[in-house]
Amino acid sequence: MTTAPRTAALVVLVGTAPLLLAVGAAGPAAAHGAPTYPVSRVVACSAEGGQQARSAACRAATASGVAVFDNLRLAGVGGRDRQVVPDGKLCSGGLAAYRGLDLARADWPSTRLTAGASMTLTYKSTIPHTGTFKLFLTKDGYDPTKPLKWSDLPSRPFATATDPALVNGAYRIKAELPSDRTGRHLLYTIWQNTSTPDTYYSCSDVVFPAAKRADKSAGSAGSATREPVASPTKSAAAETSAAPSPSKSPADVAGAPPQPSETVTSDPGEAVSSATSDEDDRAPALPLVAGGAAGLLITAGAAYTLRRRR
Repeated sequence: MTTAPRTAALVVLVGTAPLLLAVGAAGPAAAHGAPTYPVSRVVACSAEGGQQARSAACRAATASGVAVFDNLRLAGVGGRDRQVVPDGKLCSGGLAAYRGLDLARADWPSTRLTAGASMTLTYKSTIPHTGTFKLFLTKDGYDPTKPLKWSDLPSRPFATATDPALVNGAYRIKAELPSDRTGRHLLYTIWQNTSTPDTYYSCSDVVFPAAKRADKSAGSAGSATREPVASPTKSAAAETSAAPSPSKSPADVAGAPPQPSETVTSDPGEAVSSATSDEDDRAPALPLVAGGAAGLLITAGAAYTLRRRR
């Protein structure tokens, strides 16, 4: 009579053992984090990423084999990052479980930043550790459609922080951004612990909007205003021919003001710079004068022919 309950209890224990092991393994993975601002690929594609997690890049990363979106760390690196982590695998730290984070594409969820401005990187964590954060920004000319290599990063970080305080579940690192970046770039964060043998790696995609171009019509002399272009004296025929041609837009007509540059946001995480050309700011067309001269020549020719016939 007692054998059956013992057998049932043994079956239940054996059946739940894998679950207990899974929970135990998941515990440490949730203990550490990654940058939430600028948003890292790990955070954007995790369950807390919301709409970002449903982006094409995050779906592709998951399909490529990202086992977890947290706790990306290597033990025993000891500052030898460039020797240990291979080119093309910087975002995954060279770990196969995170290989989808290395996908070279230009549509990763990104954060818009301003070149030369102050920034506070926010790095979530639940367990405080001592160590040094190093922040790198890809060089000018970085191509997001190619695998990230160490040569894409400067040899020195643009900002560092040692033993910052963990406040409300996050480290906050203030930094001054380089002033010479435009377009899409990648902010690479290395956190080398001193209280543990671990080093953490994070990739945050960022976009720097292009600066608006100054109005070239202001002139090198520093003139603040632009004088209107003088038009020739118009006869009745000239006024008729001055009407814009149907094949030309209003911007082709003399005196049309240039359109300002603006930054246009397309798909989430995408930014493109749109600006009209200053070529529309041009002088009046000359067919008016040519047409008037042609009319005078025709009239003079007719008078000369009549005089000869007489």
